[in-house]
Amino acid sequence: MISINEALQFVLDQTRAGRAVRVPVLSGQSETPDALGRILAEDVTSDIDSPPHDKAMMDGFALHGDNLTGGDGPSSSHVELQVIEEVTAGTVPSKTLASGKASRIMTGAPIPAGASAVVMVERTEFQADPSGESLGTVRISCADLPSAGENILPKATSLAVGQQVLSKGTTLRPIEIGLLSEVGRTGVDVFARPSVAVMTSGDELVTPDKKPGPGQIRNSNNPMLVALARRAGGIVKDLGIARDEEGDIRRLVAEGLTHDILILSGGVSAGVLDLIPKVLADAGVEQIFHKVNLKPGKPMWFGVHESDGRKTLVFGLPGNPVSSLVCFELFARAAIEKLRGAGDVALPMVHARLSQAHQQRGDRPVYFPAAITNGEAASGGLPVATPLPWQGSADLATLAQADCLIYFPAGKNSYTAGDVVEAYRFDD
Repeated sequence: MISINEALQFVLDQTRAGRAVRVPVLSGQSETPDALGRILAEDVTSDIDSPPHDKAMMDGFALHGDNLTGGDGPSSSHVELQVIEEVTAGTVPSKTLASGKASRIMTGAPIPAGASAVVMVERTEFQADPSGESLGTVRISCADLPSAGENILPKATSLAVGQQVLSKGTTLRPIEIGLLSEVGRTGVDVFARPSVAVMTSGDELVTPDKKPGPGQIRNSNNPMLVALARRAGGIVKDLGIARDEEGDIRRLVAEGLTHDILILSGGVSAGVLDLIPKVLADAGVEQIFHKVNLKPGKPMWFGVHESDGRKTLVFGLPGNPVSSLVCFELFARAAIEKLRGAGDVALPMVHARLSQAHQQRGDRPVYFPAAITNGEAASGGLPVATPLPWQGSADLATLAQADCLIYFPAGKNSYTAGDVVEAYRFDD
C-alpha cells in the first residue's frame, strides 16, 4: 500500500493541462459556454491606456498652476477666477487654461491643457454671468485651494498599451470579465473543460426511480460522482450501471475510455465479482497503483490508457459511497482541476478545534465526517469541528449532515476537546 501523498503525486504526474479553446468572454445566453469561471490559457495585454487621458476624479473646477497659491495680495483670502468652459465626461476640452481662468469639469472628464489641479465643487462658490456673455466666475477660499495634481488621475495610471493585465492560469471571475472587456477582448483562450465518464458496477444496484427488491440497493454513487465531477469543472457523461459480468463492464469501459477521465465505482476490491482490474488490463489500461493507506478508500485503483493520441485517466473507486467521495476528492478532483488548467491542486485544508473528545480506531489515516462552525474567541478564532456519529463507509445519511472531513493521521488515537486538527471543508 502506498501513502495518500504518494498516490496523489502519481495522479498529478500522469495528468497534463488540457488543450486551449476559444470562447466568448461573456455570452448573452446562459446556456452558451463562455469564459466565466474558466482558466486562462494565454496572457492578456491591454490595447489601450486607462485612463486614456488625464481625468478629473470629481466634479469641480480645473485650475491653472499660478492660481494654486492664493490671491493677488498677501492679505487676500480668496481667489476669483473666470470660468471659460464646461467639460463633461465624453467631451473634449476646447480651450487651454491660462492664469486667472478656470474650467468647470465633471468626474471622468479630460483635464484641459494648462490645468494643474481640480478643486471639488463643494469648496467653491459659483456665480453665473446674468448677461450670458460668459459662464460666470468661481470664488475659492485660499484655505480650500488644492495642491498641484490633486484630484487628477494621470493618463495610463491603471493600464498602459502593451501592459500585461492577466496571466495564463488566472481563474476568470466577474472582475476579470470586466477587465477583459476594458481591454477590448470579446473572445479569449481558456483551458478546455475535461470530459469525464462515470460508471458504477454491481448486480445489487437499481436506478433511483426504482424501489429496491430483496438484496438490492439504489445507485447513489453515480449521481453523487456525476455531481462532484461537474462541480469540479468537468463535462460529465453518466454511463450508468454495469452488471457484474465482464461483457457488460467491457462495453461501458470502452465507451468511458473515449473521455479524458473515466471514474468507476465498485468492483475494485478482492471479491469474486470484483472484475474491474481484469477488464481494465484487457482494455490496455496500465495500472499505476492499487490500494492506498487510507480510511475510507483503501481499495482505490488508478491507471492510464493511451490510444490514438488520447490519454485517459482511470480511477477505480471503492463502492461504498463515503469511500467513493473521499477518493474522488483526494485524487479525481485534483486531476480534473489540473486538466482544466489549475495546476497541481491538493485538497484545501483548514485548521479547526475539536468541540469534543474523540477516539480514533485503526492504524490508517482517516477522513472523518464532521460538522464545522466559524470560530469564536473561545476557540482562538479557529473554526470548531464536531465529529458526527458516523457508522462507516456506507453511511451516506450521516455524510449528508457533514460540511467537512476531519483528517486524523495514523498513529494517534485519542483526542481531547480543543485539540487542533486539519479539516477539508466541502464548501471550499
